Amino acid sequence: MKILLPVLALACTALAASQAGAAPDTTAPTAVYLLPGSPTFDLSISQFRARFNLNNPTLPLEEFRAIAPGSDAANLTRAASKINENLYASTALERGTLKIKSMQITWLPIQGPEQKPARAMALNYMAALIRTFSPALSEAQSQQKLSQLLTSGKNKRYFSRNDGAIRYVVADNGEKGLTFAVEPIKLALSENLNTGTH
Repeated sequence: MKILLPVLALACTALAASQAGAAPDTTAPTAVYLLPGSPTFDLSISQFRARFNLNNPTLPLEEFRAIAPGSDAANLTRAASKINENLYASTALERGTLKIKSMQITWLPIQGPEQKPARAMALNYMAALIRTFSPALSEAQSQQKLSQLLTSGKNKRYFSRNDGAIRYVVADNGEKGLTFAVEPIKLALSENLNTGTH
């Protein structure tokens, strides 16, 4: 657990930083889920974990534990769950309600003969994450969607794609790790629908 906290803090920070993108000056824009008023899934972390474990009995998630607060502590609670030595689940939660603002799976690549099965396990967890928030997708469909997202995000520090009310995020840092995240999007009606005009 001593190694888990710094690794996950780094992974969460890396995802937030990669979402911010590069800015010409020294101040980088803020990741969407860090903004005040950013949307949440209507699901607490304990509800998510129960649903995930029920639907994926071969891919268990242990209890999430709070990790050291960062500069965003006023708005967020961060928590993580160690799956194994190179695979972690982490989340950014709305302070007070503990509803999910961002749910992430991070894989830290390993070398040697264990790399292929370790990567396969990581991809299974990532596809299961997709199904948890998009339950209409089959296992094959979620794996196909993940494959498309990872291909589009390959070697990119930040890649995102919106799909309805969900944003999928890929942060591919090569040998340093791969993070896949699912985040809610605040949907708005078009101006014509809001005013009732055509």
